Amino acid sequence: MPIWLQAGLWGVLAGGALVLGALVAWFVKVPRPIVAGVMAFGAGVLISALSFDLVDDAEEIGGLWPTVGGFLGGALVYVAANIFLARRGARHRKRSGDQQPSEQEQSGSGTAIAVGALLDGVPESVVLGLSLLGGGGIGGPVLAAIFISNLPEGLSSSAGMKANGRSARYVFGVWIGIAVASGIAGMVGVLLLDGAAPEVIAAITAVAAGAILAMVADTMIPEAFERTHLYAGLIATLGFITAFAISRA
Repeated sequence: MPIWLQAGLWGVLAGGALVLGALVAWFVKVPRPIVAGVMAFGAGVLISALSFDLVDDAEEIGGLWPTVGGFLGGALVYVAANIFLARRGARHRKRSGDQQPSEQEQSGSGTAIAVGALLDGVPESVVLGLSLLGGGGIGGPVLAAIFISNLPEGLSSSAGMKANGRSARYVFGVWIGIAVASGIAGMVGVLLLDGAAPEVIAAITAVAAGAILAMVADTMIPEAFERTHLYAGLIATLGFITAFAISRA
């Protein structure tokens, strides 16, 4: 099977965790402290994957400065896009309560939330695709980290969407669309970067890593802290060490 097709399928699988989380949120009323706790765990998982896989691998592949530049650039681009979308109603897109505005409260917020969710998911899929270019197969720890973190993201955000009157068509349309877009992002990343210089691969990997870290700090940690602030650090630590153990197993 061509690498680009593999990248697409893995991207869809990772994005599918968002749909799974949405299904749980739509049909089961999960207590908000549990949603927040799972979100804290997912944040720790992603931070571990960034530390021990993405950034470390990027530096080994292309050197320190492409990694540093890409990492900071990814964070800056993500934050700028996030600020733009937040002003249009997507600020609380991962919150499970009633913080998300309804379409009546802020026109266009539904579109902004959907675009924001896409912004959160694309860097992860690009990283998955790039992990295949080395010829060693999919990066298992990174795939596990993205899947584990996507589940609470879909759960929390969908609970918030439902609480603010979004329809099932909207909610599942958003997450299924993002799962498909994740697959496309993985394929495009492989097709564009296959045969690229190591410095370029390192920089793009670091760009995605920087965007993911900014996303964790801007959208996942606030939801986790709001309801589990006494335990959020411990739960995130458990997520971190779980992902580390997976990467070393």
